[in-house]
This record gives sequence, C-alpha cells and structure tokens, in this order.
Amino acid sequence: MDSPKKRLYLIRHAKSDWGSPSLADHDRPLAKRGVKAAMLMGRFLTAAGEVPDVVLSSTALRAKTTAQLMAEAGGWDVEIAFTRAFYEGDAGKVVEEIRRRPAGESLLAVGHEPTWSSLAGRLTGGSDVRMATAALLRIDLDLGSWAEVAENRGQLVWMVTPRLLGATGWKGKT
Repeated sequence: MDSPKKRLYLIRHAKSDWGSPSLADHDRPLAKRGVKAAMLMGRFLTAAGEVPDVVLSSTALRAKTTAQLMAEAGGWDVEIAFTRAFYEGDAGKVVEEIRRRPAGESLLAVGHEPTWSSLAGRLTGGSDVRMATAALLRIDLDLGSWAEVAENRGQLVWMVTPRLLGATGWKGKT
C-alpha cells in the first residue's frame, strides 16, 4: 500500500479496577495505573502527530474513560461516540460498526480483548497480535470509505504499549 486512505487505531482499554467485586463487568472503572496509561497514550498520539478524526468506544465504563482521558490528555477536539457492540460483539460486529462511520480519515476504536487482537489479525491478513491493557496499534487501510473495511485489507504499521513508552523514559510532554 503506497498511499493509505484510512488509518484505524485500536486501543485496548487501560487497566481496570477489580476492587469492587459487586460491580457488574460493564461498570468496572479504571485503576489508578489505567488512568495514567490512558493519558500517556493520548499524549503519545498527539506527539506523534496522529490525532484521530473520530473516537468510537465500547460503552463499558473502563473503555469510555480510556477514550475520554486520551482525548483530554492529548488535547483533541474530536467526536467521541459509544457503541454497545464493542462490548458485546466479536470482531465481525466491530467491523460492522466501523463500516457505519460516514467520514473521517482516521478512527480510534476503544475496546476489549480478545476481540481487539482478533480484529487486528483479521484486518491484517492473519497477524498474531496480542494486545495488553492500553496497547495501541495503527492499521493502514487502502479504502475510499469506512464501508469498505474487510479482512486482509490492512497493514499493521506499529504497536506501542505504556510499558514500552515507560521503558524508553518517554513521559509524553506535549
């Protein structure tokens, strides 16, 4: 692919808090470590010059908070939309939701495992991807519109984790 027309960023929600066993899975918040990681990843995208045009997130609290903290920390003025399909669905349902996006060159999708690893693999021709919490990757797609998203149409360009950024000493100052 010489000139990708769409950029899809996938991020697995940041580390969640398991401290309240009575909470439903959908309502689990982020742990303190997760808050820091979400903000770091938002600053990373801004510093890399890769601010998404739109953010589409699972409705689970930990995913919604990840999306909101990334946008806030990165200084993004973007639409953030929420879909239950990212929480309950498999990779096929996620693709259906992405296909509904009307415009924008780049999209950040915030969701869950194992769906995100499966989706990355399907879009990139079978890559074996394992997404840790707050792992962020970019897939370039040679598409005219999001409606054309399909298996084997993308190229995995990069993947980064908060742990990797921390190991390099990068703090995310923008």
